[in-house]
Amino acid sequence: MCFLGNSRTLKLGEGPVPLLTMAGTARHDREMAISAKRQLSTTSDPVERLRLQCLARGSSGIKGLSRTFRIMDDDNSRTLDLKEFLKGLNDYGVLIEKDEAHKLFQHFDRDGSGHIDFDEFLITLRPPMSNARKEVIMQAFRKLDKTGDGVITIEDLRGVYNAKHHPKYQNGEWTEEQVFRTFLDSFDSPDDKDGKVTKEEFTNYYAGDQGRVRELLLRSQRLHRE
Repeated sequence: MCFLGNSRTLKLGEGPVPLLTMAGTARHDREMAISAKRQLSTTSDPVERLRLQCLARGSSGIKGLSRTFRIMDDDNSRTLDLKEFLKGLNDYGVLIEKDEAHKLFQHFDRDGSGHIDFDEFLITLRPPMSNARKEVIMQAFRKLDKTGDGVITIEDLRGVYNAKHHPKYQNGEWTEEQVFRTFLDSFDSPDDKDGKVTKEEFTNYYAGDQGRVRELLLRSQRLHRE
């Protein structure tokens, strides 16, 4: 499957990750929040309830919980004990009974060590996706990550998109760098905009909204035919 031609530079809004439609997350987030809150009233599974509470905050919900846990991981062990886990849920404003939180922790503490693996926890928390959809997301990420270092930056985007077609660039409101930075910021939670997008952030963004994955797939197929 091919996303872009070998020498083609895309105008803003084209390609597997269109800046105009993808950066405009407000409508997606509202629809996601409504759907998640509706499902919360009928779901009893602890993992699913936590997932839905994150998604009720929009596409950056899982990313926000991830950042909360990272702040508490002072020794960079990428593990959480029960106390850290409960504090993280509380700090992020997750509504959960203490007994349910304990059951949730035990679910992830498979070896009974009293710690849960941070990365495994976040991967499980993402909405389930087929391998085909995961591959679509990773192909799009690799296409944007021109340097291949596992992080998308403004410099990477300059080799993929032509920001000069963005309306706010054309009317002088934004510089080229502001266009690209706004795009990158759309992947981050409001208080964690660092101008860099990791594979985890990219995947979490799409995991929150299967409609976006379908959009990626349709666009990639169309470009493959061109």
